[in-house]
Amino acid sequence: MTVRTSRLRGALAIAIIGLAAFWWLTVPVTLPADALPGYTPDLGNGQTVFNAGGCASCHATPDQPDRIRLGGGLAIASPFGTFHVPNISPDPADGIGRWSEADFVTAVLKGTSPAGTHYYPAFPYGSYAHARLDDIRDLFGYLKTLPAVAGQAPGHELAFPFNIRRNVGIWKALFFDGKPFAPDPAQLAQWNRGAYLVNGLGHCAECHSPRNALGGIVASQRFAGGPNPEGKGWVPNITQKGLAAWSDKDIGYFLETGQTPEGDTAGGSMARVIRNTSQLSAEDRAAMAVYLKSLPAVDGPPRPPRGNKE
Repeated sequence: MTVRTSRLRGALAIAIIGLAAFWWLTVPVTLPADALPGYTPDLGNGQTVFNAGGCASCHATPDQPDRIRLGGGLAIASPFGTFHVPNISPDPADGIGRWSEADFVTAVLKGTSPAGTHYYPAFPYGSYAHARLDDIRDLFGYLKTLPAVAGQAPGHELAFPFNIRRNVGIWKALFFDGKPFAPDPAQLAQWNRGAYLVNGLGHCAECHSPRNALGGIVASQRFAGGPNPEGKGWVPNITQKGLAAWSDKDIGYFLETGQTPEGDTAGGSMARVIRNTSQLSAEDRAAMAVYLKSLPAVDGPPRPPRGNKE
C-alpha cells in the first residue's frame, strides 16, 4: 500500500465517521402517540394558551381582520432568508386537520414535523419547549374548534446551507435545551406564573434578545434588546436597564393597551403582540409585569445612532 493510498483511506474513514456523527447528532426527536395518556382538553385554558403564545400574531392570514383564521402566509425576513408562516387551521388538506395530538405536541415541544423533519427555529419552539404538556394539549383542542382555512403558504426562501433542514439538528444541539419550566420555590406563585408566561408561551426573549451568528440567543444578554430579527428597526431592552422607570402597573397597562407611560403607542410587530396580551386576564398580565420588573439590569448591544438606518 502506498503512502498516498493510506492517506486516502484515512481521509475516507474520517469522513465516514464525521458523517455518522452528524447524522446521529441531528436526528429529529419525535413523541410516540402512546406517550400521551388519555386526556380531555380544557378549551378555555386552550384559548388562554393561544393568546399567551401569540399564535395569531404569525399564523393569522394577512390582510384580513379575523385573528382566528389561521391560514398562515406571513413572510418573516431574517439574516438567513425569508420564512413563510404555515397554515395551522383545522383544514385537513392545507392545515393541521389530519394531525394527531402527538404530531402537534412533537411540533411545539420538540420542533419536529409530522414528517419527521426539523422545523426552523423561526418557529419559537426554543421557548415553547418550556410549556407544560397539558397546556399544549389544551391548545390543540382549542385550535380544532377554529375555522378551517384553505390554502398553503409558499415554501421558505433560504440559501445554501440554511435550506438543508438536517442542519437544524446542530442548531438544536447548541441552543435548544428542551427543558420544561421549573418553578422557583423561593418566589411567590405570581412571579412564577409570570416567569412561565414570559419565558415559555410568551417567548419574549425570542425578539428581545440579541443573537449570535448562528441565530442562537446570546444568553448573557437575554431580554437586553438588539437588532430586530426581521432586519428592520431595534427591539428595546426589557430588563431594568430599559424598564427602570416603569412600574408594575405601567407594564401591565402596556400589555393591555399598547400605551407606554410616555404616551407612545406600540407599533410594528409589537402591536400584533398587544392584540394577544390584551386578551389575557388582568392577573396574567400583572404576573408578567412582576416577573419583568424583577429582571436585573443588563446592557444590550450598542444601538446605532438614530440617524442611521437600522
